[in-house]
Amino acid sequence: MTTVTPVQAGVSLEALLAAKESRAARQADWLTHYQQPIISLTLVTPGAVKNSLRYRNTMGVALQMCDQLLWQNGWQVLDRQVFWLPTGPEAMWCVAHQAPEIKARCAALEQSHPLGRLWDLDVICPRAGHVGRLSLGSHMRRCLICDEPAHACSRSRKHPLEQVVGCVEKMIDDWFIRD
Repeated sequence: MTTVTPVQAGVSLEALLAAKESRAARQADWLTHYQQPIISLTLVTPGAVKNSLRYRNTMGVALQMCDQLLWQNGWQVLDRQVFWLPTGPEAMWCVAHQAPEIKARCAALEQSHPLGRLWDLDVICPRAGHVGRLSLGSHMRRCLICDEPAHACSRSRKHPLEQVVGCVEKMIDDWFIRD
C-alpha cells in the first residue's frame, strides 16, 4: 500500500509529533502481527520542509537500495509499505531474518552510499526492541557539518539551520547531477 500526498511547505511540530506517534503505532502493529523484525526508513530532513521534490527523489533512491539489499541477501520480505506524507516520506519492511544482521547491513548501507547519511534506517526486533548501532560496535551517527556526534550538534543547535539544510541539499544535488 502506498499513500501519496502533494508536495507542501513547512510542517508544524505538532504534525511531526503526530506522524512519529502514527509511525510508532504502525511499527507496534507489525511487530505484534508478524513477530519478525521490521526496518523503518525515514529521511534526515532538517528544517520545516519535509516533503519536497529533492526529498522524494532521495527517498526513491533509498527505497531502491533497501529493496536491493533485501533481495541480494535473499531475506524474505513479509510486508512493505511506503507513505508519501507532508511530514516526510516513510517506509517499512517486515523481514524474516535476525535483527542484528539486518541492522548491521542497514548501517553499512547508510555509511557506504553517497546519500546514506540522509537515510535513517531503524531496525526493531519484536523481542528486544530497537537494535542500535552501539550494540553492534558501530559508531553513532556523525554530524553532516563537523563530524562530531550528530545528536550533540542537533540538540545544542551548534550549526545554523541554513548551513545544515544547505549541506543536505548539496549532497542531494551532487548525487542527482553527477556525470
